[in-house]
Parts: sequence; C-alpha cells; structure tokens
Amino acid sequence: MALKLRPLGDRVVVEPVEKEQRTESGLFIPETAKERPQQGTVLAVGSGRKDEAGKRIPMDVEVGQTVLFAKYAGTEVKIDGKKLLILKESDILAIVEE
Repeated sequence: MALKLRPLGDRVVVEPVEKEQRTESGLFIPETAKERPQQGTVLAVGSGRKDEAGKRIPMDVEVGQTVLFAKYAGTEVKIDGKKLLILKESDILAIVEE
C-alpha cells in the first residue's frame, strides 16, 4: 500500500500495533475498556525540524522501524480504513531494535 500522506517538519506517521482483543481466559475486551496502543510501525517521516539558524536537523527515525510512543501522543487519523497516528518526533520514546 502506497501511503498518500507526507508529514511535514519533525512529524512521523505511525501505524499503531493493536493489542489482542481477548484476555488470556477468553473474555472479549470492549472497545471502551481498551488502552491506546503505545507501539507502532513508522510509515512516513518528515524532513526534520529547523534550528534557529534555519539549518535542517535530520530525523532519528526511519520508515519501517518499530517505535514506542507516549500513551496519549499524536493525532489519530483514518486513511483507507486504517487508524494512523501523526506524532511529533519528540513524542517517540524509543526505537525497538530486533
């Protein structure tokens, strides 16, 4: 799927990884009781922010990386039926290394 979204500045588009919808005992978790995901895959990266002198600072994350982000960070958007998050790079807490 080609993403038709290009983030600006120091923003990143992330596809959150949804957790299992059932408990270990087999009970379904209702949508209202689920916690927001805090892990996802980077789908698109902006060009980076500018410093005071106007020089572009490159991003630390790359497309395809798995990242951990703050629980209530970003703006949720829905594109082609998929829930995506647009985050600032500063909302990303860590890169998951495999």
